Amino acid sequence: MAPLRKTSLSMQLADELGKAIISGHYNSAHALPTEAKLCEQYNISRTAVREAVKMLAAKGIISSRPRQGIRIEDADNWNLYDPQVLTWMLDSNPSLSILKEFLEMRLAIEPQAAALAAQRADSESIAKIEHAWKNMAASVDCDSNFHRYDIDFHLELLNASGNRFLRQLRDFTSTALNVSVRYTTPIKGDTHMVVEAHKNLFLAVANGEVNKARALSVSMIEEAIALIEQVNR
Repeated sequence: MAPLRKTSLSMQLADELGKAIISGHYNSAHALPTEAKLCEQYNISRTAVREAVKMLAAKGIISSRPRQGIRIEDADNWNLYDPQVLTWMLDSNPSLSILKEFLEMRLAIEPQAAALAAQRADSESIAKIEHAWKNMAASVDCDSNFHRYDIDFHLELLNASGNRFLRQLRDFTSTALNVSVRYTTPIKGDTHMVVEAHKNLFLAVANGEVNKARALSVSMIEEAIALIEQVNR
C-alpha cells in the first residue's frame, strides 16, 4: 500500500477502507488488518488509524470493541442515508437491485413532495424548478450536464415542499440520483420525452394542481422502476 498524504490522513484512510469493505475486498472471511498492520501499510500513526475507525463505526460499517478488534458489520447495519456510504455502494459496480430499492424509496417520498410543492411553493421556489427544467431542455441534445440539471430539478422539488424533513434528504437524493439517472435515461433512449415529463410535472406544481403533481411524480418513478426491472430480467 502506498503511504497516504499528510493531509486529512484519517479521512483518506476511512475512504479507502470504506470502499474496500463495500466492494467486498474485506469481509467476514477476509477481516480488516489490525491497527498495527494498518499503521504499517499506510505509514500513519495509530491515532490517525483509530480516528478513521471511529468514522467508519459512526457509519455503521464496522465496530471496534476491546478484545474483539475491528469487526465488519452486516450490510443491513450500514447507514445508507450517509452520502459517503451511498457513494461507495454506487461506485462499486452497483447492482440494479440497489437502484431499484432507491427508486422505491423515491416513490415513497417524491410524489408527496411534489404534492406539497403544488400546495406551498412560492414564486421563488417555482422559478428555481422552472430554471432546472429549462436547463434540461436547453441541454437535451448537446450538454454533458443534462443529468446534473435533472438532479437539480428533483432537489428543487424537495426544497419547494416546505417540509424540513424532506429537505434533509437532499444529499441522499443527489448522491443516488447521480447514478440512477445515468442508468435509466439511456435505457429509455429518448431524452426529449424525459424533458417533456419534467415539464408537465413543473406545470402541475406551478399551477397548484396537487393531485396531478403527485400522479405525475408517481408515473415518472414507476416508469424508471419498470426500466430497471426490464434490464434485470
